[in-house]
Amino acid sequence: MRNSRINLVTAAGAALLLSATSTAAPVNVRHREGLVHGFLAVRTLTGETLAGGDLLQTSNGDVVTSRLAFHFKDGSVHDETAIFNQKGRFRLVSYHLIQKGPSFPKPMDFTLDGRTGQATVRWSEEDGDAKVEEERLEKIPPDLANGMVPTLLKNVSPDGGQMAFSMLAATPKPRMVKLIVTPSGEEPFATPGASRKAQHFVIKVDIGGVTGVLASLLGKDPPDTHVWILTGPVPAFVRSEGSLYVGGPIWRIELTAPTWPEGR
Repeated sequence: MRNSRINLVTAAGAALLLSATSTAAPVNVRHREGLVHGFLAVRTLTGETLAGGDLLQTSNGDVVTSRLAFHFKDGSVHDETAIFNQKGRFRLVSYHLIQKGPSFPKPMDFTLDGRTGQATVRWSEEDGDAKVEEERLEKIPPDLANGMVPTLLKNVSPDGGQMAFSMLAATPKPRMVKLIVTPSGEEPFATPGASRKAQHFVIKVDIGGVTGVLASLLGKDPPDTHVWILTGPVPAFVRSEGSLYVGGPIWRIELTAPTWPEGR
């Protein structure tokens, strides 16, 4: 038992050291974002459609506003807005996430100011009791990726090996984590009349510190997220598989096409 405790303390100390010495670098802008309106769907891994949504992007000079909104069949809403600067390097300006309805056990309203570091999470317990958590980051990582992961992945080189982004997660208490991104090769897919390939990225959440060590020892690490990006001179998001909230099921987000009334 004593040796187990020593090993646990040693592992925790090592994790804290690694966390303290890791560096954060924003992603260089290779492809500028602009005017976009994309149609997306949330589905289970077996193909059942749960929600439809829109990705909306507008730009004003070097500042881009990107909004991802899903409306679920059960009335639930996932509404995520990221405002970021793309002058040379991507930098988060602000982030706002709203989740509510039966699909989300803890209705949540999460705001983050990427300039001041002020974060506020408002959520409700199952009994309806309202809670508020506020935190101000003493140091704002320049690589904050909230609401920007697909954009960042369109701008990195898959030949560059493993990379890391910072993210402030609402758990519901705000907690800084690292997203460890590993390129996992190209995978084929098809569109009408064409065969294509998408770069597969695997994203692991590194909680860090003693909490992260304990989570690993207890087998409670967050599940990996998978993202597929069409690379080339005009890269595009193709598909992702992951959770929309902590402890949630794995859902697939992918592009979808409009349907027309029969005979039109």
